Amino acid sequence: MKISSVPQAYRNLRRWREIAAVLRRYGLADGLARFQLPLRDWAKDSEGIPLSSYNSHQRIRLALTELGPSFIKLGQLLATRPDLVGPKLADELKSLRADVKAEPFETVVETLKSQWGENYQSEFSEICSVPLACASIGQVHRAKLIDGTSVVIKVQRSDIDRIVRQDIEILAGLAQLATRVDTLAAWSPVELVEQFSPIMIRELDFNREGSHLTFFADIFDKTDNSIVIPRPIERLCTHRVLVMQELVGVPLSNWTREQHDESTRHDLGEKIASAYLTMTFEHSMFHADPHSGNLIVLEDGRLGILDFGMVGRIDQTLRESLEETLMAVVEGDQHRLTRLIRRIGRAPATLDESKLSTDAMDFIANYSRQDLGSFDLTGALNDLSDILHRHGIKLPHQSALLLKMLISLEGTLGELQVKFDSLDVVRKLVRRSMLSRLSPTRRMRQAKRIYLEGERFLETAPDELLSLISQTRRGEISLTLQHRRLSPSINRLVLGVMSSAVFLGSSVMMSTSVRPLLFTSNPDSPLHNVSLLGLVGLASSISVMLWLLIAINRSGHLTRSRNDEVDH
Repeated sequence: MKISSVPQAYRNLRRWREIAAVLRRYGLADGLARFQLPLRDWAKDSEGIPLSSYNSHQRIRLALTELGPSFIKLGQLLATRPDLVGPKLADELKSLRADVKAEPFETVVETLKSQWGENYQSEFSEICSVPLACASIGQVHRAKLIDGTSVVIKVQRSDIDRIVRQDIEILAGLAQLATRVDTLAAWSPVELVEQFSPIMIRELDFNREGSHLTFFADIFDKTDNSIVIPRPIERLCTHRVLVMQELVGVPLSNWTREQHDESTRHDLGEKIASAYLTMTFEHSMFHADPHSGNLIVLEDGRLGILDFGMVGRIDQTLRESLEETLMAVVEGDQHRLTRLIRRIGRAPATLDESKLSTDAMDFIANYSRQDLGSFDLTGALNDLSDILHRHGIKLPHQSALLLKMLISLEGTLGELQVKFDSLDVVRKLVRRSMLSRLSPTRRMRQAKRIYLEGERFLETAPDELLSLISQTRRGEISLTLQHRRLSPSINRLVLGVMSSAVFLGSSVMMSTSVRPLLFTSNPDSPLHNVSLLGLVGLASSISVMLWLLIAINRSGHLTRSRNDEVDH
């Protein structure tokens, strides 16, 4: 942890203690679970179940749940990154849900007054005091406007802003500490917190969610009237209060339990899949959380989509790479799939390309030959995530969020219990995307962009080149070399030289009997007239040398490895 973060740590000392207590309890349970001890069932969860009975992934989920909203959101972010944490942990973290109690209606009223003033009731004929739903960031209440329009009010929790910002500071400190642990450093904790922080800050601004609702409502009003997005009542929306139209219907989680014929369920499944693929690959923005609780079947059979707090975006380059990846899977081209994985993700310098190519070939062999109607999209995406995790390839956050959305979408469609052909949907998407990429309009836009970029390059390149030549003539060009991970080697080298010097000096002191001397009155002793300072120095230098040998041997660099011999 940096010295500059010490005041923050002191300010958040109480929260640090709470986090340490929870992590210690769940970490202790992890150790107890390995042994059959009388006290192994001492630590229990809120329901009285011994923590040692859970596996390590479940204990991580329980710890994050107990630590509160910010850590639950962090866990949900990790659930979108199976390339970092592995598919098993990511799958466990998908079930993270905030179990929070509703705030008293009096507190909600105070928030409404702070946003709308004392006469906040002038816009409403009624506001229901019983919340319709509760979440970690806010809670939802039904209401009616003066003109009779049914709306819902999403009100931010009273102290959530302070809690979230405090937890972000603490997570930044924990991330710095985690980089010192090899198993945690592989997760890139600092990078994760840097991604997580703006996501949480954006979710605290309900105006942003309101703009998302308007954007997607406009899209589907023009393209597909069977998809309904609740529009915000803009004059009543603030950064802490969101008022939107109420959609009346049955949540998909309840609708699937009702008796509906296969044709109706199949049509609804196609409608859901089409909506999300349209959002993603035609408008480059998508609703990132398509679980069945956020989808509602309206009374007239249309589909409503709720909760646009988390929205993913992909740029044109990433979208085209993802389209080509789907195409490579469909066509069974493992060489192109390997290239695309390297292009989309950030591969480590130690990547073994031959092993990656072998894994890609096995992946293609497994999924490209599956029959129509039996293609396992979730299994394919999970196996692809496992390949990325195994080779240390990190995806950009938005492509990881897209991966999570597709897996969640497949699970939601599975709840409809219909023979839904995911592979056929992917093929239609690829075909539509390729036609779009070859369209004259898109080619004209691409040519215009290339022309403008080329024109700018031709205008600036000569001046930049002349400036570089002038600096070279004046001797103003300097070369800066930056070393990485040389500090431990240099420290060992300096310590070895100092130990050698102490060893030689101590040997001289012992040979010349430098005072004070030991056992001067006992001529028969083997240490007769031995210099005390020389003996202490000799023992200390030998101890340091032995410690250095052990440390170098543990690091695996005591001798030159076989790989180094090959390189030379």
